[in-house]
Amino acid sequence: MISQFKKTFFGITLTVLSLISCQENKNTTPPISVKMVQSEMSRMPNSWMLDFSERLKWNYCHGLELQAFLDVYDMYPEHKEFLDYAISYADTIINENGNILTYRKDSYNIDHVNPAKILFRLYDKTKDVKYKKALDMVRAQLDDHPRTSEGGFWHKKRYPHQMWLDGIYMGAPFYAEYAARFNRPNDFDDIVTQFQLIAKHTFDEQTGLYRHAWDESCQQQWADKTTGQAPHVWGRAVGWYMMAMVDVLDFIPNDHPGRESIINILQPLSESLLKYQDVNTGAWSQVLDMPERDGNYQETTCTSMFAYSMLKGFRKGYLDEQYRDAGLKAYNGLLNNFIIKDQEGNLVLTKCCGVAGLGGTPYRDGSFNYYINEIVRDNDPKGVAPFIMASLEVERM
Repeated sequence: MISQFKKTFFGITLTVLSLISCQENKNTTPPISVKMVQSEMSRMPNSWMLDFSERLKWNYCHGLELQAFLDVYDMYPEHKEFLDYAISYADTIINENGNILTYRKDSYNIDHVNPAKILFRLYDKTKDVKYKKALDMVRAQLDDHPRTSEGGFWHKKRYPHQMWLDGIYMGAPFYAEYAARFNRPNDFDDIVTQFQLIAKHTFDEQTGLYRHAWDESCQQQWADKTTGQAPHVWGRAVGWYMMAMVDVLDFIPNDHPGRESIINILQPLSESLLKYQDVNTGAWSQVLDMPERDGNYQETTCTSMFAYSMLKGFRKGYLDEQYRDAGLKAYNGLLNNFIIKDQEGNLVLTKCCGVAGLGGTPYRDGSFNYYINEIVRDNDPKGVAPFIMASLEVERM
């Protein structure tokens, strides 16, 4: 009995001490999500400077990061400076008539849809009609945006006949949120079609993963002359696609007949990803399906995206506990292996692929050597933002 009492008392004592310690940490140390936002704002005092910008531009990276900052503000509303920082970007680039500086609809660039997502919340919080006008203008792009023969949005007008995994994230969550907010239920069929088409045309049967892109015309140098597929599975492209799924499901009605088809893509993709997760660090590689090939490296933008997607997918009930565990392993691996502090005490996310794409000038051929030789840098917004979002998922636990 005495032994049992000691065990019980010891357990209670540890619990109390743990709670006290957590409370002390809470009072002295900001959550990781908050600290990373503060670090970015320290590096970029003006919000237009995000993404290493030297001039004002309407850019998907600004939208990605500011969306994450607003997510943190929603969870920690005492940090009104995060909201003000997002508003400052919007007010710098959108005039009173709702026109967006540097945005051109006729370029039909699906990347330019993504930054408009922040305007939904800014409109809610400020009721400034210029944000609604800007939302309507970006939504109008989708009415005329060029498409493949089956109805998939081209990635850009200058990249004809091509769908990229990246583009699903750039367009679909905005499209779905606009449809949900402004009562356009017929749009959901078209949104689901985008996920189905890219899955159909980029799926790699050998790995259970998805190639970076598909060229319907099979004319691009990077495209297989029969399938039109890109030659490799690029980590961040799959990350974009996976984030698009868990985010778009927030807005597609539960009774919509196509909703389940997105979950049916998400689940086997998640299963396939487990085979390529590093057992020691929890990270994934730049060229996702070739982790052992010489020159490949563990890359933090895709790792952050997969961590976020798996953790949110578990919270929402789309994925089971093994994916929560894999997401936590990836997140802890980021903290232990890829997050450092600079001299000012700001958090730094290392080993980010700065950019990768296909075609263009100079021509990007989608080869293994191409992907591993693109710039690697610290604090790329395409890693910082999903890391913040993954942090929030952990903090919700």
